[in-house]
Amino acid sequence: MGKEVEFYFDVGSPAAYIAWTQLPRIAREAGANIAYRPFLLGGVFHATGNRSPTEVPSKGKYLLDDLDRFARRYAAPFRHNPHFPINTLALMRIATGLQMREPARMLPYTDAVYRAIWVEARDMNDPATVGEVLQQAGFDAQQMLALAGDPEVKERLKAVTQDAVARGVFGAPTFFVGDQMFWGQDRLDFVKESLQ
Repeated sequence: MGKEVEFYFDVGSPAAYIAWTQLPRIAREAGANIAYRPFLLGGVFHATGNRSPTEVPSKGKYLLDDLDRFARRYAAPFRHNPHFPINTLALMRIATGLQMREPARMLPYTDAVYRAIWVEARDMNDPATVGEVLQQAGFDAQQMLALAGDPEVKERLKAVTQDAVARGVFGAPTFFVGDQMFWGQDRLDFVKESLQ
């Protein structure tokens, strides 16, 4: 079996977005595969007692500045979203459903949603905006919403989220290289070292 990095992500996390922009290059240079693990960050927060750093005013302000620094370091397009936090339940169900049913479309979908939230600063809490973003990215919005309501898809997202908690995940992004866990976009250097 070749080298692999597991990537637990939720599109509502700006740090996971920044990692999303960098991980494919890191994996390619290391000759490694990425095992994408869409999960529900809100579910992880609930299960672990964790919460968004933006709920702590001084920490939230620092985090915004820090995300800007990392975006500049990685030359990743990034804008703070004034509609944050985004309820990502349906969005992550769609990512999960595509991974289950049309795996080749999961990455283009996730990329479009990440760009809408963290580059274009769109209001992805608004169903009409979600539909527009999906249509512009070449997805049938009604079909995607039906996928989000599929009971098997719902159960799969729950299972991946529960598995993440059982493995010690408490936030996003989280990476595993073998049994080694790394949390945060600021740990990508350690991910890279572990893959080498």
